[in-house]
Amino acid sequence: MPLISIRKRSLTIETVLHEGGPAAPKPLRLVAASAVLRNPYAGRYEPDLLPFMAELRSLGTLLAEEAAGALGGKDRVEAYSKAAIVGINGELEHGAIWHEAGGWAMRQVLGDPKAMVPSAKCVAVPGYRLIVPLTYIHASYVRSHYNSFEVGIQDAPRPDEILFALVMADGGRIHSRLGGLTKDKVSVHDGQR
Repeated sequence: MPLISIRKRSLTIETVLHEGGPAAPKPLRLVAASAVLRNPYAGRYEPDLLPFMAELRSLGTLLAEEAAGALGGKDRVEAYSKAAIVGINGELEHGAIWHEAGGWAMRQVLGDPKAMVPSAKCVAVPGYRLIVPLTYIHASYVRSHYNSFEVGIQDAPRPDEILFALVMADGGRIHSRLGGLTKDKVSVHDGQR
């Protein structure tokens, strides 16, 4: 039996025009590309999760390409994140598989940005909504790009499923004005500053 069996996929796009102040010169778009699949380890302990992690790289690539495409291409992506919601017959480590599989794929698709890919994961019931942190793709300390996005699907994950998601944005927060490192001042290129 294959390790990856997808039940459904979802693409969520949010466009932010303003945050109570004047309309932004360029609206902010945030995207979550998600897939709901059977958890091959639901209901049992599996000591070796690496085969599933390796196989998930292809799903990561598919979701990363879809999310970047929804923003107009990889060159428009400025912030990113990843998420996993594991159904209640699974364990948190089944969601942690996505750290490497989703993060690796997103970096490959986006041209190997250096900043840490933030993430959130949990074990939950169908319909659970997970708030996912975002950061600037080239330097984690760019304060304007600290943001969050909600991930979830009404009927997922079922007890024996996992929802995996990749999140991207084409800019920082609308009306960001709290100082700190700005994207035009990134100079060290170590993923932090």
